[in-house]
Amino acid sequence: MEEIKTLEDFEAAISGSNPVIVKFYAGWCPDCTRLNMFIDDIINDYGQYKWYEINRDNFPELAEKYNVMGIPSLLIYQNGEKTHHLHSANAKSPEQVREFLDGAGY
Repeated sequence: MEEIKTLEDFEAAISGSNPVIVKFYAGWCPDCTRLNMFIDDIINDYGQYKWYEINRDNFPELAEKYNVMGIPSLLIYQNGEKTHHLHSANAKSPEQVREFLDGAGY
């Protein structure tokens, strides 16, 4: 998973025609640590996506713009638009994440 470090990197990451996933997280977040324990297998199984992560504490304006109220959140973007959003309450298990990705239809 590639770390997004600037707003320019974020805009470049989400602007392509292929769907990408951006994980919003924070270093102090225990649920983010739990997600990290199983996300690598999911990334391997869903290779149709390019995967990114962004620390929401460093980019509160993006979190607000895209309604990231809880973390971790997985957002799918395509052509610069958010197409799907997995909120933190539903990202606590590998099964929940896989169900979300299967439902996205890519």
